[in-house]
Amino acid sequence: MAGLLATLHAEGFPPAERWTAQAIGLLLDLPGHFGLIAETRGEPLGFVLGRVAAGEAEVLTIAVRPALRRSGVGRALLTALVETAAAAGAETLFLEVSESNGPARQLYAALGAVEAGRRRRYYADGTDALVLRLDIKSCGVATNE
Repeated sequence: MAGLLATLHAEGFPPAERWTAQAIGLLLDLPGHFGLIAETRGEPLGFVLGRVAAGEAEVLTIAVRPALRRSGVGRALLTALVETAAAAGAETLFLEVSESNGPARQLYAALGAVEAGRRRRYYADGTDALVLRLDIKSCGVATNE
């Protein structure tokens, strides 16, 4: 599975930000870490990696095939991650996004994520990372309550 996820990640990220199959495999082997794949008819569309610990969840990375961006795949992946995190006891979700990634920021804002911090010059291209926080119970995603 890690090889497939690394291939998908490479499609969506610049070389300096791509994750290797080894790195993804190591993450998936850690307690509380998980990966979710979106697919149709056996064809992978994208994936998200997350983790849950001590009532908090984090989006580690999300990748959607470039041709499928803005088609609802990212939203479906995030919804599935929120549901998985809620089932594992998380109440808050954190994630980082480049300040220059307008489409992703719109998606996160639509779910109710708000800026909780900033990491200056975090990405290889020198852009800042916005640290976003999402209250799982009030984000509008069904959490089986």
